[in-house]
Amino acid sequence: MPMISTSIATSSTASAPASIGNVIIGFDILGQALDAVRDTVTAVREDRPGVRLGDVSGLCTSLPSEAHRNTALAAAAAVLDAAGATFGVRLSIDKGVPMSAGMGGSAASAVAAAVAVNALLDEPFGHAELFPFCLEGERVASDPPHWDNVMASLLGGLVLGAVVDPVRLVPLTPPPGLTTVLLHPATQIETRLARGILAPDVPMKLVVEHSRRLAGFVAACATGDLGLLRASFEDVMIEPQRAHLLPQLPAVQAAARDAGALGCSFSGSGPSVFAWARDEDAAAVEHAMCWAFLDGGLAAKAYHAPIDSAGARLEPVAEAVA
Repeated sequence: MPMISTSIATSSTASAPASIGNVIIGFDILGQALDAVRDTVTAVREDRPGVRLGDVSGLCTSLPSEAHRNTALAAAAAVLDAAGATFGVRLSIDKGVPMSAGMGGSAASAVAAAVAVNALLDEPFGHAELFPFCLEGERVASDPPHWDNVMASLLGGLVLGAVVDPVRLVPLTPPPGLTTVLLHPATQIETRLARGILAPDVPMKLVVEHSRRLAGFVAACATGDLGLLRASFEDVMIEPQRAHLLPQLPAVQAAARDAGALGCSFSGSGPSVFAWARDEDAAAVEHAMCWAFLDGGLAAKAYHAPIDSAGARLEPVAEAVA
């Protein structure tokens, strides 16, 4: 339902969380918000049409100033174009989500920008209606854009991209009492490389096994069956093709499972690795994963958040910047 604006704002600030793409068994169709870190974008309304880059802060202090190279600017431009806006915006970006980490950094910037600019419109779009504009931002980082990080960062929680045309995004409800643990190791995996090595065709038997696990996972979320969730939470199709990109992965996975994790794999295309664990096991799982990375010669930064993490939101109004 469209949001109703009672006055024309001159500036607005929005934030969007990190996210996990694929969620092990949902390649390109499952996404999960990770509200451990956020990107924050402040949009200032200007008379001159178009989008411009203001201050950049946080984990980086420099970003491309051209819309076709900046996910936030591209998403903002898509919102303005769709609304037929006669004004322009200047965006200041505070990067809280690491880039090239498998944590949806490009999506978080695009989503936060779209939500911030939307609040400046005379007749704002509904929250979910912003999805295609966020995708246009993500297109800067990956063309065609991938839905998983974008939909999760926008809507929050665990989301299934169920139908392409017309778009149907379906929130899933995982069993209660679970925590997401994510480890970001001090290394990089280039997303285009990680996608480029994937086989264009896979055997029918493998497709069936993958489908079995995806269906089991969705059923486990619907019924709260942790045993079925654990049995289904394994990627037999994509992860085996990418595992060599992070030699420490098998040891980290084994450590996580030994500590009680329900499942553990790449976050998106990596290098970050995440696990789901019961709340009471989360600290032990995080500790075990950290030590497994260290034993493999890599330091790793740990993050954790509820699986039902919040999505994008408007923040208290910031002072306009000149």
